[in-house]
Amino acid sequence: MNPFADFTLNLETFITDLEALIKNNHKTIEALLAIADKTYANFIRPFDFMEEEMELLFTPLSHINAVKNTEETQKIYADALPILTDYSNFIGQNLAIYDAFKQIKTNEYDTLNIEQQRILDLNILSFELSGAHLDEASKERLSEINLRKSTLTNDFSQNVLDATNAYEKIITDEADIAGVPVGDLEDARFEEEGITKYRFTLQMPSYIAYMTYGPNREIREELYKAYTTRSPQNAQIIDELMKLRQEMAQLLGYESYTEYSLASKMAPSTQSVLNFLNELVETSQSQAKQEISQLREIAKGIDLQSYDTAFYGEILKKAQYDIDEEEYRPYFEQNSVIKGMFEFLNQMFGIRFEHVDAVLWDEKASAYDVYDDNILRARIYFDLEARKGKRGGAWMHNFQSHCEDTAGCTHLSSAFVVCNFPPSSDTSPSLLRHDDVVTLFHEMGHTLHHILSRVREHGVSGVNGVEWDAVEFPSQFLENFAYEPKVLKLFAKHHETHEVLSDDMIAKLIRAKNFQSALFMLRQLEFSLFDLTLHSKLYQGEEIQTLLNTIREKTALIKPPAYNKFQNGFSHIFSGGYSAGYYSYKWAEVLSADAYYAIVDEGIFGSQLAQNYKEIVLAKGGSQSMQELFTQMMGRECETKHLLRLNGING
Repeated sequence: MNPFADFTLNLETFITDLEALIKNNHKTIEALLAIADKTYANFIRPFDFMEEEMELLFTPLSHINAVKNTEETQKIYADALPILTDYSNFIGQNLAIYDAFKQIKTNEYDTLNIEQQRILDLNILSFELSGAHLDEASKERLSEINLRKSTLTNDFSQNVLDATNAYEKIITDEADIAGVPVGDLEDARFEEEGITKYRFTLQMPSYIAYMTYGPNREIREELYKAYTTRSPQNAQIIDELMKLRQEMAQLLGYESYTEYSLASKMAPSTQSVLNFLNELVETSQSQAKQEISQLREIAKGIDLQSYDTAFYGEILKKAQYDIDEEEYRPYFEQNSVIKGMFEFLNQMFGIRFEHVDAVLWDEKASAYDVYDDNILRARIYFDLEARKGKRGGAWMHNFQSHCEDTAGCTHLSSAFVVCNFPPSSDTSPSLLRHDDVVTLFHEMGHTLHHILSRVREHGVSGVNGVEWDAVEFPSQFLENFAYEPKVLKLFAKHHETHEVLSDDMIAKLIRAKNFQSALFMLRQLEFSLFDLTLHSKLYQGEEIQTLLNTIREKTALIKPPAYNKFQNGFSHIFSGGYSAGYYSYKWAEVLSADAYYAIVDEGIFGSQLAQNYKEIVLAKGGSQSMQELFTQMMGRECETKHLLRLNGING
């Protein structure tokens, strides 16, 4: 028997299948509510497991719409959203279910285990954040708001994808591509009417290649302008979303959407987060000013603009560290990196990976089963190369969760790892930048967090139930090891000669790790401050740009051009899960830096703390607050001093 759900997606019947599942769930809920003596076992566990069944149906559509986007998937996904939103509203605002949870908590709480108590606490909070306790008129309005929000966020994401796919810059003058790496030129080159031409797009591998190495400043600005002016129609979506979020928060009794968002997170208050972010701004500014001064020095005679920083930054990095990132790419062949990453995880955590022959959505996608103590635990699906019709960026998408169903059967976990690395071909392999390697480790950190869970209750297994401002801890933790020499030597091998990356090249890579780290820190803080402040009261129209400009007065040492409308493409907060939560990256990085250095000090392989991390942080998923799990793992409270050390910033 295959312990994993088949990855099947029938687009023709999807809406019918979804409606049938929801209809069946309504019947199940009616039966559960009719139980006279409701308990955790007979009411909450079957109720909680319904979410797993919904994820098994909907996740394949969500995944395919992101990685193989077509007009058909767009339509079906858009048609499914209002159905799902209506069902979600029915659940979240159901006073009878809410009352049942509260009654079971009153009757049984002290007799339940910690996972079950967490399920109760998180669900009761979720019901309150969904308005289960409100009057019928308020519930109806909340339902309308949620339905409209789901449509708007989907439209926002689709607009960005469409704009990204629509743009291309064709270059015919060889002088304009001088210095662009051979691998990137091979991807860009095509013949037309006997003329060799080069196509650059807004897809990340292509865009980054020209912005970093393209010698023609006018073309760099043209690409930059196309990228930062994508989806102007999203300005109207932002305005409407902000109104709806603010109205929703106030209906639920919160002064702002930020306060509503923080109610389910680790951070205690808006002010505590603002203090944290502003303190990092102050700490980073002095070093950032030095870094920008060095950049201006290397770009003498140029009025340095935003579209120049990557180009001159690469020149400066070579001058300061004698490092050329293109020299490293032959050592980071995609398959070698994956194999070496598996070996690293085997040595540190004792898990192993076996390739699975499976027919998937794309010939470049692959599947691996994960074993722990020679016991099958999980499956991971990888889709790592850029292509048209695939959403940009990188992410982990959880599919199945490790849990126990009402019959006592254990279900194994699975997840997708999606990136946009340079594509391979029959004649050339996919050669990664080291940044790509870091990205892969980051997403693998999320994946391990989900698939190595040993929790029985679905709602707090893996990444389920983890506070949003702690969810980046495992990903950031693992990405740091992509710089460790003993880890790099497992996979950094020249794809032709098989020569291992030299100690000298590794040392250069490590020295260059925190190149312009203070400038990068300020950029991330700019995003976080903008997001948190934007959601702290209602901003509309030009007020949004004015707010961003005000924040940039302290975070942007080079002011972007007036045409830059970054917010129209800020998918994290307008179509992802990071609204009033983008600060989570930095909040979680405090945990990840502390844990990382503690394990490195123990030698990485054979580290007892690494085993603690696996058995506590990863195995326990969302069954306890991450603050509690971190303290269990380390035997002490978190120390914030390691964040600046990790980023090479002198505090």
